[in-house]
Amino acid sequence: MDILREHPEWHAYLRGLGGLDVSFPDDPLTGLLRLAVPHEDIAGVLASLPTPGDERWWLLERCVHSLVATMGDTDDPMWFPDLPEAGPYFYIHVFLAALPYTLAYHRERGIPPEVSALTLTDLGRNMAVHRKRHGTPGLHAPFWFMLHARGVLYQLGRLQFARVRLGRTTGEGVLAGGGPSGPGDAALGVHIPDFSGPMGQEACTDSFERARAFFPRHFPEEKPLVVTCASWLLDDQFAQYLPAASNIMRFQRRFHLLHRFEGSGMMDFVFGADAARDPLPRRTRLETAIATHLDAGGTWHGRLGWAPLG
Repeated sequence: MDILREHPEWHAYLRGLGGLDVSFPDDPLTGLLRLAVPHEDIAGVLASLPTPGDERWWLLERCVHSLVATMGDTDDPMWFPDLPEAGPYFYIHVFLAALPYTLAYHRERGIPPEVSALTLTDLGRNMAVHRKRHGTPGLHAPFWFMLHARGVLYQLGRLQFARVRLGRTTGEGVLAGGGPSGPGDAALGVHIPDFSGPMGQEACTDSFERARAFFPRHFPEEKPLVVTCASWLLDDQFAQYLPAASNIMRFQRRFHLLHRFEGSGMMDFVFGADAARDPLPRRTRLETAIATHLDAGGTWHGRLGWAPLG
């Protein structure tokens, strides 16, 4: 298959998985609006829908099947690769066709409709992120929305929470810090979506309180005791540039900080397509802090942190 020639492992996985009887809704526009697909992209998505019998339909059936086969699982699946030859909207088609299965799982777990609705709008948000970073239509990090489509991630107010299990390094770090969980234990991974306004103290506290009630109610078998966050927002070097009362510093103080990591995605997240500009723009206090640190020869990192859920 030409579309998958750069991804032989993914091709072999899909061949072994087989197809699934899928279809698009009679009114696909309603489904796209439910996923918050930007209005400027609606016509392109509808005009490029795969049809039975072509190569993209074969791929669509198996991609949807891969989501359904791992519905609800917290183990990492085979992640969707970038497939530019399938077109900028191919994964939008996949998630549209998978939407009935996702919503069925939500109903099975008793997920409130308003939580389902807010969670699923992240697809359109990540289309906006793609346009912000590249200036072209598409879906940023298509593997990311697999978490939403498989019933693993939920947006609760300002923040998103994914059902995860602690890895060895993180789990050992939590135990060493006096935490209640260790490697392999259930936990929640918190994420801060773009295009969602300020991450104020009250809004974040509200999200954490919602998570404390939501997951025991809908996933009582898992019993997560800690929340983890892996983000450039937790780089403690921000303390040199930002006031203690800023949203970023207040968010950091929620967590016990563990190891640093490279490749945090900070530049693309903050500057978008302007990340390649020299000099970097300094339109906000955050942009100024980042640019000033880099101009002085500094390096930014991602940082992992944990906090008790209770």
